[in-house]
Amino acid sequence: MRTPKDLAAGDLVVSRNRKWNGKDHWVVPGTYLGADEHGWWIFQGAHEFCSRPGAAFYAESDAVLLVPRSGEYVATFYDEAHPAGVQVYVDLDVIRTVDRGVYVDDEDEFAEHRIDMDYPADVVDRITAASDQLYQAVKAQQPPFDGADREWFRRGRA
Repeated sequence: MRTPKDLAAGDLVVSRNRKWNGKDHWVVPGTYLGADEHGWWIFQGAHEFCSRPGAAFYAESDAVLLVPRSGEYVATFYDEAHPAGVQVYVDLDVIRTVDRGVYVDDEDEFAEHRIDMDYPADVVDRITAASDQLYQAVKAQQPPFDGADREWFRRGRA
């Protein structure tokens, strides 16, 4: 179980994501909102500067990041202003959009990375199982994918 230390509502949190091989990936600033039974919630407002090697942009919509108490993923919830209609993006590429519903994206990329970054077999098994489980949870709108993010959006915008 994860337990972040010394966080207070309103604190700046910078999410620094890395690939399996340790290389830099997305860097996104946010504001810590608080915690509930699902995990720790971070508000990432529109117009924040987001970057990764080779790409950078100002966010076009508000988002709320959930770092769950357990599990090997983070989930980002987007508001209705997201330009591609994304509502939920779980970092194992489980996505819910307005137009397509719930789907798993980039399975070909995962297969390539599995070889290029030499993922151990047990890691592949855990990621695949977690992706399947999260797909079912998002599709069935099970907590925290049941609208739990709405209250955190409200707090982030207050």
